[in-house]
Amino acid sequence: MNPAKRHEIFRRLRDANPAPTTELRYTTPFELLVAVVLSAQATDVGVNKATAKLFPVANTPQAILALGEAGLREYIKTIGLYQTKAKNVIGLCRQLIEQHGGEVPREREALEALPGVGRKTANVVLNTAFGEATIAVDTHIFRVANRTGLAPGKNVLQVERKLLKVVPEEFQRDAHHWLILHGRYICKARKPECGRCAIVDLCEYKAKTPFDPPPVR
Repeated sequence: MNPAKRHEIFRRLRDANPAPTTELRYTTPFELLVAVVLSAQATDVGVNKATAKLFPVANTPQAILALGEAGLREYIKTIGLYQTKAKNVIGLCRQLIEQHGGEVPREREALEALPGVGRKTANVVLNTAFGEATIAVDTHIFRVANRTGLAPGKNVLQVERKLLKVVPEEFQRDAHHWLILHGRYICKARKPECGRCAIVDLCEYKAKTPFDPPPVR
């Protein structure tokens, strides 16, 4: 895929959604960090239902640590893998207090050192909370990048590095959100909705579902 086509893809995605953001509900970097940790192998909708009850009661490392692991489990037990996640959230709260004054660090290495936080979670926090031009490659972005030909790669790290290299600078901050939302609602895993796709004529996927040609732009 050539640079002009990539630029046009992101221009159209931006036109359709000029101010994209995560669908996780949060008001502080700490709330976002907890929500992203809870979202692993879970839906944003499910996480939002749990945090809507948790955050009014405890939305700081100190307050969640005071709940204890058992207390936290009661708030998040509707989420998959909640026991492991409760242990990790308690651990990261303790580490934030002991090593970072209770604040969420802005450095990748410090974020990835927290319990339950990997590269993807760190990228989400750096991008969404702190505005850095990172791209957190989840299953949606991995699929869209490979299927469209935008940034093919054999694993998530390859795709991440390719996207950081080929996404035009003006789109880098929001590319993460556009690609996730596109994969979640349009370029779906089992049956992409090519008839609703704004970039269907630019996509290099050979097995497109039936669609009408897009209007001339």
